[in-house]
Amino acid sequence: MNKLKVGVIGYGDRISYMADLMCQVFPGVSISAITDINEARVMERLAKNSIDSSNIKFYADADEMMNKEELDCVLIGTRCSLHTSMAIKVLKRDIPLFLEKPVSTNDTDLIALQQASKLSKSPVVVSFPLRVTPLAQLAKEIIESGKIGTVENAIAFNHVPYGGVYYQSWYRDENETQGLFLQKATHDFDCLNYLVGKKPVNICAMSSKQIFKGSKAAGLHCIDCDEYETCLESSHTIKTHGGIVVHGGQCCFSVDTGNEDSGSAIILYEDGMHVTYNQNFFARNKAAARGAKVFGYNGTLEFDWFKDELNVFMHHTPRVESYKVDTEMQSHGGGDEVLAKNFIDILRGKETISVAPIEAGILSALMCLKAKESAQTMTFQKILL
Repeated sequence: MNKLKVGVIGYGDRISYMADLMCQVFPGVSISAITDINEARVMERLAKNSIDSSNIKFYADADEMMNKEELDCVLIGTRCSLHTSMAIKVLKRDIPLFLEKPVSTNDTDLIALQQASKLSKSPVVVSFPLRVTPLAQLAKEIIESGKIGTVENAIAFNHVPYGGVYYQSWYRDENETQGLFLQKATHDFDCLNYLVGKKPVNICAMSSKQIFKGSKAAGLHCIDCDEYETCLESSHTIKTHGGIVVHGGQCCFSVDTGNEDSGSAIILYEDGMHVTYNQNFFARNKAAARGAKVFGYNGTLEFDWFKDELNVFMHHTPRVESYKVDTEMQSHGGGDEVLAKNFIDILRGKETISVAPIEAGILSALMCLKAKESAQTMTFQKILL
């Protein structure tokens, strides 16, 4: 059995999870080297994931790691602002790459990444699990069958029940995230493009910050606040009601809380069809929803990843078709497992095509950047690659 040596740049929670999945897909996968500025934190994560660190080499510089190690692939899980610069280092060496989203957080980086990808021989899988979930694949199958007719309109939505993570952890730093279109909508825009199978050409958007703002002191943590036991967003309240604290415990009503808490976009496609998208970060419990309604002349298809359900409502006959998938024990609706297998199969020569190519990552990031610009300037923005 051939061994596959993996190098990781930025061993965060997300990429460590994906690396573990890849090891499960193929026992020959092993982490050979890690570049990270916080080795102590990396050691804690490795121990938590029951990974033996004795054979892993640690580096503080990605170039040094790739120059010294013979790696079969590199996984990038740094903070978002470093995704592009680290990816370009890998692409220049023609090493297979698994890249976290968003692939870029500004226009300059996006152009540089696009140019580097065109010159590289690296196969790339972008971390876009939604498009490869069983639910999205079923939706794609039904759409392409012609059952509902050609797609003429769509409504997509993401009502996030764990919104605190974007205001009470490092995500609250808007200089790092560049807003929540890039952090969340990048997944949904990509899945929309994949499902409708058309090229987006124009976008307009709005965003609001109505809830997660306030006058609390900068840097305040829940535990130090006089409203610790009464605030609906405090770690105390969440634990009391049986919830899981997924954020860093900083006050989301302080003066230094970044990020909008809702956003909407309208996307025009090349044939004149348009779709709408809405996301908000203060929905809770059973109000959580993520999915889309896709309309054709013959029928409407709707699905929701939180419910693991898909329905097809026929327009000209009294018929409703309902489907249920079961991904309760899988992450991101079952999409992460598909991404991990696809990447490992590419490395092993069993697959040649990425299920989430770099071109899709670049297009989605561009749409998000244009949505942000539209919201800031109240203008329509062309989507030009």
